[in-house]
Amino acid sequence: QVQLVESGGGLVQAGGSLRLSCAASGRTFSSYAVGWFRQAPGKEREFVAATSWSGATTYYADSVKGRCTISRDNAKNTVYLQMNSLKPEDTAVYYCAARYTNALIITAHEYAYWGQGTQVTVSS
Repeated sequence: QVQLVESGGGLVQAGGSLRLSCAASGRTFSSYAVGWFRQAPGKEREFVAATSWSGATTYYADSVKGRCTISRDNAKNTVYLQMNSLKPEDTAVYYCAARYTNALIITAHEYAYWGQGTQVTVSS
């Protein structure tokens, strides 16, 4: 069992930056693939970024490519999502998810563990 806790969300003006953190407890996080997803009001949850267990492989949604960077510090059991040049359309609740695998996963239903989410609001 893995428990995930997101943090780092908040209110930021368009063009600003935020760094989200996903802290894991309960298991050795280095054996888990991790993804970030987001859900805006009235919309379905969508993929944002993912990293393999080692951090060597990453993948981004087209909507955030070039603006976001996913990274991990397995010694700290934490995965980060650095978000730059934020836009109002980035406003959503951001969730991290994890699965015990050496694969890279970009689909929500393949993840076994989820955090409670952190709100990101970008004002225009």
